[in-house]
Amino acid sequence: MYAGRPSVCRNCGALVGAGESTCAMCGVPAGGAQQEQQQQQERQQQQRTRARSLADPETMRFARAVLTRPSTFTFVFLAVNVFIFLLMNAAAPGGSENHEVLRAYGAKYNSRINEHGEWWRLVTPVFLHIGWIHLLINMYSLFILGPYVEKLYGSARFVFFWIATGVAGVVASYLASGAEMHGIPVVGRFLFRGGDGPSAGASGALFGLIGVLFVFGIKFRRELPEGFKRAFGTGMIPTILINLFIGYTIPFIDNAAHLGGFVAGAALALFVGYKRPGQRASVAVLWHVLQIAALVLVVVSFGQVARHMGAERARFGQQQQEGAPAAGDGKLLAAVNYINALNGGQEAFAAAINDGNVEYATSALGALDAAPHLTEESDKLRDDLKPILARARDYAPVNRKEKQTQKESDEGERLLADMDAWNERYVAWVKTEGKNYGLALREPPAPTATQSQSGERAPAPPPTPAQQDDK
Repeated sequence: MYAGRPSVCRNCGALVGAGESTCAMCGVPAGGAQQEQQQQQERQQQQRTRARSLADPETMRFARAVLTRPSTFTFVFLAVNVFIFLLMNAAAPGGSENHEVLRAYGAKYNSRINEHGEWWRLVTPVFLHIGWIHLLINMYSLFILGPYVEKLYGSARFVFFWIATGVAGVVASYLASGAEMHGIPVVGRFLFRGGDGPSAGASGALFGLIGVLFVFGIKFRRELPEGFKRAFGTGMIPTILINLFIGYTIPFIDNAAHLGGFVAGAALALFVGYKRPGQRASVAVLWHVLQIAALVLVVVSFGQVARHMGAERARFGQQQQEGAPAAGDGKLLAAVNYINALNGGQEAFAAAINDGNVEYATSALGALDAAPHLTEESDKLRDDLKPILARARDYAPVNRKEKQTQKESDEGERLLADMDAWNERYVAWVKTEGKNYGLALREPPAPTATQSQSGERAPAPPPTPAQQDDK
């Protein structure tokens, strides 16, 4: 058949005009059933080609070789996290959300690390969680990410990655919490947390695994099949950015820990190769040594927690006897102990600033550590007083100088301003939540003639337990 000339339909015998593609009588394509059959065969061939491309044999071979490996330590770590969480919840009322429990089980407190040398608080927070939601989110993430890293790199490397990146995240949080950069716009809010509240969670280690998979996908992109190229490497950028944005918008999420873990994981993956399909199962002795050393570090750290737990048992027992805060006398007793600790902190601040008394400030910091838990807001108020008092203690020797530099004088002014701001929050707390614990502000004494002439500011009136109304 030639283009531009009439033809005969091979299906019905009708004449098909020049340039017509189908028969006007029966609708069969020009060329008849034979041509239709040929077109159908071409369509089937295209479908088979698409099916082969979707089930990329290389991707399937790679996946079968890698993903059939065991991921034992992923589930070991998951079980350990859940077990410790259950122990914390059984320890005292409030469980893992009770600051006393968090302190006892090894949550990160900068003051405990700096002043008491409790180095293990850089390790143990990786296995602690604050509340059920925190635990479930992190354990689900470990369940999803952990097996990929452990199967790609092997159990020995995975154990080291998890512990090393988790510790790196805690160290980053420690450095960020101690930095005097909280007031820097955007960056300060993104990285630095104010105060010295408890910090715990496996999110630093989880970001470490994300860092490993991110670099893995980029470093080995030339040898990875298409399915793995899309899943890892640049494919993880949306996940990273979304999580960092969430950390920026929610104040209590510690982005410094996330970034510390991510950078540590990415750095490790730059220098460590993965176990390719078909590669021998043997692992270098060095990785077994590092795996054992990392596990020993965790065991020794929790050994230190157990060693210091005895001092906390009496406080837990007292909380269990008192029960929930609504329990009348127990509620009042906890409030009295809490207020005494905060009032002592105020007095120690004044002694450090006015008299250069270091010892009083040190003992007051210990009393603040032991102050009982009332509410989340009361815990934050207490924890925010501690760094101010620690700065006053460090500033005390400066007050003994006959002449101060301008920088030292400015630091003294900042301390007074920070304490004034804290006092305002303290008074506001007593007027609102404090009423629930039978507290009332005591009227300040009238200033003496000497005070009026000197212009000295009287300290904020300390709250005291109010008389209980029998009604």
